[in-house]
Amino acid sequence: MASLGVNIDHIANVRQARRSVEPDPVTHALLAELGGADGITVHLREDRRHIQDRDVELLRQTVRTRLNLEMAATAEMEAIALRIHPDMVTLVPERRQEVTTEGGLDVASQVAVLGGIVERLQGAGIGVSLFVDPVAQQLDASCATGARWVELHTGRYAEASWQEQPAELERLAGGCAIARQLGLRVNAGHGLTYANVEPVAAIEGMDELNIGHTIVARALAVGLQAAVREMRALIQNPRRDPLFGSRVP
Repeated sequence: MASLGVNIDHIANVRQARRSVEPDPVTHALLAELGGADGITVHLREDRRHIQDRDVELLRQTVRTRLNLEMAATAEMEAIALRIHPDMVTLVPERRQEVTTEGGLDVASQVAVLGGIVERLQGAGIGVSLFVDPVAQQLDASCATGARWVELHTGRYAEASWQEQPAELERLAGGCAIARQLGLRVNAGHGLTYANVEPVAAIEGMDELNIGHTIVARALAVGLQAAVREMRALIQNPRRDPLFGSRVP
């Protein structure tokens, strides 16, 4: 059964739109936990477009589940992680021009560099995950860095048409199987919604789904606690459909 990590970056987006003090992502992290979140995820971007250093510091003091810090593989971010000491770091690609993360990290082209960061963070007792596409080459490279986790990029699945979605789901399931065979634990995320999450939650071997935008959008209507409860229920009890085996189209 997969757990749910709630990404609260979009709470900070609303705050930063006015450069105000509200809504406070730290307060909303508590509401997400009260709603049943198994962990809190934030992305501290180099340009600080939403989550701020202050947020990460306070979240480290207040989060009672797990704090997952998404970050670029840079010296600045590594130093922050070693100082703040989140429960997990997820290394992600980052471009200043992008609206949101556009794809998986190219681990295969930088195994040595990433391996050094992984070694230092894990040596400090921080779990490390690499955000990658569900491709054998990237999963093999992720294993070579010494990381114990990967997070599969679900963007292509989330954006696929209904005709293409089953094939993209199989890519995710295949990637999860390869990662497990390599001894890696598996998370997944990006673009997952209340309408498409159940098939991914039903993939055998899936540990955790990290979801943010759709939960925050739903929270505008029903409140954050209720939105988290609804998503957690879908993940823990995904419907089964005979046409797709254990998955729902």
